[in-house]
Amino acid sequence: MAFSMKLPFVDVVCDNSLKNTYVNGKKLGYEFQIRLSNYRGHYLSCIEEFAVTVDGKEVNTDHLTFTLNGKEFTVRQLPSLVSEFWNLIEPATINVYQPGGLSEGDHQIDVKLMLRIPYMAVPGRKIEREYAVLDSCGSKTLAIREEVIAK
Repeated sequence: MAFSMKLPFVDVVCDNSLKNTYVNGKKLGYEFQIRLSNYRGHYLSCIEEFAVTVDGKEVNTDHLTFTLNGKEFTVRQLPSLVSEFWNLIEPATINVYQPGGLSEGDHQIDVKLMLRIPYMAVPGRKIEREYAVLDSCGSKTLAIREEVIAK
């Protein structure tokens, strides 16, 4: 990738969205929400690169799912999702499988989200189908506060 643009319209990582996820009372991971930092929506198949780093440690993409429009996808499915459109104002939920979840407190979330712009060919390109890429990456420190449920 020789050329990318950055249009910082919104914070990519959504405020107050980090929380642990539970299945049958067991903490099996965590989730948070992200948004596109762009002036228009994109098809999920236009995601060139997607990676998540939490507290300095990259999350294995096999442990991530991407939820949008009420549907959950693996990262490996993204390139084939030519009819799944991500509307500009809709947040996507990133689910991370990590038994035990995250500890209470602050956590640094870094998202690498590079989007191919299929209508913008790179001028003077050396290979066919080389398109401009939009840098929609973002970082934020979010907090988890465990709720104590009174019995």
